[in-house]
Amino acid sequence: MSRPAPAFLPRYSPSETRYDTMEYRRCGRSGLKLPAISLGLWHNFGGDTPHELKRALCRSAFDHGITHFDLANNYGPPPGSAETAFGDILATDFAGLRDELIISSKAGYKMWDGPYNEWGSRKYLIASCDASLKRMGLDYVDIFYSHRFDPETPLEETMGALDHIVRSGRALYAGISSYNAERTREAVAILRDMGTPCLIHQPSYNILNRWVERDGLLDTLDEVGVGSIAFTPLAQGMLTGKYLKGVPEGSRATQGKSLLPEFLTAENIKRLNGLNDIAQARGQTLAQMAIAWVLRGGRVTTALIGASKVSQIEDCVGAVANTDFTSDELAAIDALAVDDNMINLWSMSSEDV
Repeated sequence: MSRPAPAFLPRYSPSETRYDTMEYRRCGRSGLKLPAISLGLWHNFGGDTPHELKRALCRSAFDHGITHFDLANNYGPPPGSAETAFGDILATDFAGLRDELIISSKAGYKMWDGPYNEWGSRKYLIASCDASLKRMGLDYVDIFYSHRFDPETPLEETMGALDHIVRSGRALYAGISSYNAERTREAVAILRDMGTPCLIHQPSYNILNRWVERDGLLDTLDEVGVGSIAFTPLAQGMLTGKYLKGVPEGSRATQGKSLLPEFLTAENIKRLNGLNDIAQARGQTLAQMAIAWVLRGGRVTTALIGASKVSQIEDCVGAVANTDFTSDELAAIDALAVDDNMINLWSMSSEDV
């Protein structure tokens, strides 16, 4: 049951100019276009965040042309609570706007007790999709992903589950996340043979985490015609101005979440300040430059951001205004951003196991 909107937050009317400045990119060889920036609900949409802030973040995102909202069954805490919160927003703030939205969810990580609670079996994926739809109050999601490669389940079974989810009307498109180039090629071929093309791949990718370049994943996606949505384009917050002078109290690095304090060594903070100097010379914030770097050249369809403040969304969407880089700028960024695979927390899923 939806909770009533607080009296101090007026009824939402979307900005009439919301589509004027956002760029929309075709996803692979499909007919679907995604905004160059999407909003992820991984953090700040669980039970530890006031609901009014979640509503404000979603409103601001949509007002700035962000039509794609990315979730997963395990987002919280507790797991599932982000989908429940977003379902409330769909029923209140976004009532009547479903056809203007792209909503995605995923399954692959632990959700309940017992042996059928994670990974890529047909039983787990279909049950997870049903539970996600129920939490959000939806008949279907636009995209449903296999959240990670399962080394113990035949890929045919995992892809078969995605095919069934699409054919049964639970989702419009199928996607995969954190699969390496070899497994991606296999998964895409299986889905194509089943008649359900793979729409999109969601890898981690940023200036400090370039595994997709070493692995050849971007080349593979270009070849097979699959779109991409890069998550952690800001390296879990490292590529913002927050850590230029060290680790502030209350930041994500102090909360025991995805950004570990050991990532913020003196050498890495020195690199971040050098990158910030390049961004300032471009007339951008560090966050804007980091997002623009991921989007450069059009190889990545959309960059997936998170936010804890409306001002962060407003800053990030400014990246779309300039995604071009000179060769000197790219070389300077490369010199400062020596790739450190340590910050790729999802490397186990993308390894060739």
